[in-house]
Amino acid sequence: MAALAAVAFCADNTLGTWKMNVGKSKAPAGQSPIKSVTAVRAATADGVKMTATGEREDGTKIDFSYTAKYDGKAVSVTGNGLPYDMISTKLVNANTMKSAASKKGGKYKSTGIFAVSKDGKTATLSTKGTGADGKPFEGVTAFDKQ
Repeated sequence: MAALAAVAFCADNTLGTWKMNVGKSKAPAGQSPIKSVTAVRAATADGVKMTATGEREDGTKIDFSYTAKYDGKAVSVTGNGLPYDMISTKLVNANTMKSAASKKGGKYKSTGIFAVSKDGKTATLSTKGTGADGKPFEGVTAFDKQ
């Protein structure tokens, strides 16, 4: 059983430091585009600790973090620069993580798929949902592994 857990733990290719590739990203309509962001995904006992820093084109700072298990249960997101304050995560396979984000008492709800390329050098975060304004949105954020 311990060997199986060790294999599963090592099989999370979403972990690491990821820097946004602005040229390959498409911002969702209705949100200030992201100018820069660096995300660090670190392993925890049964999930991930995510921290990110950056800036939107309108000057809004991005500085947030959360620690979540891959069990699909929502946890609080702390910090600034996001339209949501709750997120849940599930690891689909070694290269794919699904998430759902929402704003307590707000209209914002989204789902996302973070997919790492086969060579492990790039990833995309595809999101879609309902923005804080109640309108549907879609976006893709591309990342390069650091």
